[in-house]
Amino acid sequence: MRIEQPELDEAAVIADLWVDLARGQRAFGSHLKSEANSEPIGESIGRHIADGNLLVARSDDGIIGFVMFAVERRLYAVDTTRGVVHNLFVVPDRRGTGIGTMLLEEAEAAMLEKGVSVVALEVLAENEDAQRFYAEQGYHSHRIELEKRVETDNTP
Repeated sequence: MRIEQPELDEAAVIADLWVDLARGQRAFGSHLKSEANSEPIGESIGRHIADGNLLVARSDDGIIGFVMFAVERRLYAVDTTRGVVHNLFVVPDRRGTGIGTMLLEEAEAAMLEKGVSVVALEVLAENEDAQRFYAEQGYHSHRIELEKRVETDNTP
């Protein structure tokens, strides 16, 4: 197994993995519609590949995981350069083998080379396994997002 940058023509394969990621996140309260976003995520993946902001875990079986990341562009002046991990995914039958850790470490190293001094990411509040994984990697709560459902005439 190796961590490397993918080729642009692999964007569709990675987009399919992202759809699996988004589908799985629905169990934790995500509002993302998985299949409905396959085209826009495919475009985003292409941009991330072109910018060198996407890495894959590759085995003899093909791509078994990926991480998407970028240096954050801010509207306001801040006291640090922040990198963001947008997505980290490992196929279910390869989880717990260190692949996610390797992907995350390689993404952090790539962002460090781009001048990042802080790395941030989001985890759904109900996804305790992901929270535990990131805590083991040294991540801690910094900002908490709150959400409230409101009733309107258009609420499904």
